[in-house]
Amino acid sequence: MSTDLRLASGSASQRYEAMLRISEGLSACCEPEELSRVLADQLDGVINFDHLDVLVLRENSDEIEWHAWGKGPLPLPDIRIEELPIWRVYNSQEPLHIADWDSDERFPRLKQWAATVGVNIGSVVRVPLTTPHRRLGTLGIISAPGITYGAEDVGFLRLIARVVAFAIDDGLNLRRAEAAQECLQHQNDRLQLLLNLTNRITSNLELRELLRAISANIREVMQCDAVVISLPDTASGNFRVHALDFPSGKGFVKEDLLIYPSKSDPGIRAFDTLKPVIVNGADADDFSREVYEIVVAEGIKSHCLIPLVNRGRALGLMAISRRTEESFTPEDVDFLTQVSGQIAIAVENALAYREISELKDKLAHEKLYLEEEIRSEMNFDQIVGNSPALRRVLELVETVAPSDSTVLLLGETGTGKELIARAIHDHSRRKDRTFVKLNCAAIPTGLLESELFGHEKGAFTGAISQKIGRLELADQGTLFLDEVGDVPLEIQPKLLRALQEREFERLGSTRTKKVDVRLVAATNRDLEGMIADREFRSDLYYRLNVFPIRIPPIRERREDIPLLARYFVQKFARQMQKQIETIPAAALKALTDWNWPGNIRELQNFIERAVILTRGKSLEVQLTELHKTGINTSVGSLGPGGREEIVRIVKETISDLNNGGSRSATKEYDEKQRQEIISVLRETKGRVSGAGGAAERLGVNRTTLLSRMKKLGIDPKQFS
Repeated sequence: MSTDLRLASGSASQRYEAMLRISEGLSACCEPEELSRVLADQLDGVINFDHLDVLVLRENSDEIEWHAWGKGPLPLPDIRIEELPIWRVYNSQEPLHIADWDSDERFPRLKQWAATVGVNIGSVVRVPLTTPHRRLGTLGIISAPGITYGAEDVGFLRLIARVVAFAIDDGLNLRRAEAAQECLQHQNDRLQLLLNLTNRITSNLELRELLRAISANIREVMQCDAVVISLPDTASGNFRVHALDFPSGKGFVKEDLLIYPSKSDPGIRAFDTLKPVIVNGADADDFSREVYEIVVAEGIKSHCLIPLVNRGRALGLMAISRRTEESFTPEDVDFLTQVSGQIAIAVENALAYREISELKDKLAHEKLYLEEEIRSEMNFDQIVGNSPALRRVLELVETVAPSDSTVLLLGETGTGKELIARAIHDHSRRKDRTFVKLNCAAIPTGLLESELFGHEKGAFTGAISQKIGRLELADQGTLFLDEVGDVPLEIQPKLLRALQEREFERLGSTRTKKVDVRLVAATNRDLEGMIADREFRSDLYYRLNVFPIRIPPIRERREDIPLLARYFVQKFARQMQKQIETIPAAALKALTDWNWPGNIRELQNFIERAVILTRGKSLEVQLTELHKTGINTSVGSLGPGGREEIVRIVKETISDLNNGGSRSATKEYDEKQRQEIISVLRETKGRVSGAGGAAERLGVNRTTLLSRMKKLGIDPKQFS
């Protein structure tokens, strides 16, 4: 093999953008040739290839339905399809990667044909085109000698194949629907009404509304009393009434009713055999006891049970019922069978639309997160320092990163917990998936649950559209929960369940979603103390505390301060287009000796200010600013005694609230608490939550402090 082989190139961002362009471009393609050409144009420059083709086989057959070339068309060899790579990929549903065509011996006849027609082949990749509902065909690319493909190229092409498969399947479904409509146009007046209904169906993909409209129109056309459309309930394995039109019903059957049929039930026979079943009269032997009681109570005398079948698969069951003994004729059954086929297509399209919409929303949200990641330019390389304390932390990161274990990052504010979380993600097997972060303290309590788990449209006032939560966005990736100690108690059980069972429900939804998420949590609070104060659940703490890593404050790694200072100087000087070459030795010593209560964040802000004020090539450090920021620190200005007194008062207040003893507090006691809280609110300018807020300074939970302020008549807005 040649020693100067070139790899198929294209950066991850280029490929990601190409995937989005392909997804958008293919949605407008109507013909196979146009689809293949658009696909080849969008992939050109992202991955090297000389030939690209898309092949679709007829369903449940080895006959080719269509074959289109996007680039470098070649004649189809006169060889049995079973001897071609196409059939192997289609049958196995696994990609075929031939790195070196000349040395591969799996397809001798095709190799001989290629030599005969003079096709020079270097490397071949062919991947299956498959949707959740069916196998479609294959997508393949061929390169000239000198270009080889790697595993990353194969993986990228598999992702592209998923997008292409959905586009092809949508086109096939559209052609089938159009053919069905043409057939309906030649029917009699009885079909005309249903044709209009079908046109309405194609414009509405909201499944329940869709089935309600179908039920009402069928009841009118068939002159029956009730139409029930039931779909399988995956959770219970039975049937659930999804749509009902029964104006004269007595209420024994209603939507969302779970039906438990017996094995001999006519509905089960229709569903299993894919054939209609007619039942005249109500025989107890034909139904389960529960279904029989409903039939008798509603006075139903005859039934026609039609399975909703598409592509040889039953999707649900339609029951048409009458209170008279008038039976359903064979013509009625044939007509309803035709209608059920249209309903099945509508059901499958609606379900596919919902799934595609969710995937599209997820891709859009992941795109935003990835763009934020690119802009933030944060990675492992930005962890600056060489101190023993930091090296111990990085050793722990390297140890735990390859596993999927939960990591709890502990440490003071400003120590770089998010950088460590990113380092864990970047060194894990999930590094190619999304890193999603959520600051639990920065989001109001009422919105945190929606932000974490997502919500359905109409779940609460203001929920005008469906929203995907951070937990779902992080599926197959890493979720970073910063300030996890600020998660409200009422949300903690749901978070615990999501972490343990790896499943959750969006707000306003009963549908359980499964996720595979690696969790990294961080906090600067004493969780064990919060457990003792009943502000944090112990079971959630044990679930988070699988692999704790304590991030040392900067005062415990003083030898890193000069390195950090130089790094920040270079960073800000580059941003401000200044040339700063040195930092005075006296300034470095002062920076190293300072305690930095705000840790790296404080050091970074201090250096940025110094760079702004510097006019020459030597950093001008305003050392007097250190003493100002150091002395002026919230409750610390009251002295240790004052701070301890405030903490004691507030903790006594919490105890009183929990034990119901606050009613016995004197007016003087309440007034003293009121003055202490007002004093802290003035210092924080009315800010209650977050880093440096009144709750943190007083050492109490935010909700507890708000409750006490409300009782004492304190409005924090007065101090903002």
